[in-house]
Amino acid sequence: MRLLALSGSLRARSSNGAVLRSALAFWDGPAATADIGALPHFNPDLDGEDATPTAPVAALRAEAAAADALLVVSPEYAHGVPGVLKNAFDWLVSSGECVAKPVAVITASPSPAGGDHANAQLREILRMMTGEVIEAACREIPAIGPKIDPTTERVTDEATLSGLRAALSHLAAAATAAATPLPSERP
Repeated sequence: MRLLALSGSLRARSSNGAVLRSALAFWDGPAATADIGALPHFNPDLDGEDATPTAPVAALRAEAAAADALLVVSPEYAHGVPGVLKNAFDWLVSSGECVAKPVAVITASPSPAGGDHANAQLREILRMMTGEVIEAACREIPAIGPKIDPTTERVTDEATLSGLRAALSHLAAAATAAATPLPSERP
């Protein structure tokens, strides 16, 4: 099972980047992280039937199409989804790579709410895109700062690691189930 991860933070030493790297350690299979910082601002005029997507857009779409599941890890800005992540999803809306794809949403924040506003918004965006949001694989991680080792840039808090392990396990099970043909579909 191939996983594509999308980070809502472009900061080099982002706490959400540390969460993403820590979560990927629990994925048993190939995984890639999309480079969404290179995407141009979404413009529907550049995405029509006769339009040729820019190289970053084409790369994102190809990576999403090749993935069996998506992992979205993001901070919350002003009670919402970071613009760079929303922009990436805008480029994927009309092209269909997220249709029926199992998705986990994890937000981490220094606040006690764990990025709950962004988490809810991301789930809604992905449902609208007809992704299969796996509720058991979604997490809101509060007070993230002390849960990360700044030297290794990885999560060290055992409870948080346990939650990430469970989230990735649920996501992998959903991806496996989605890839398994139903008895009526078998030759």
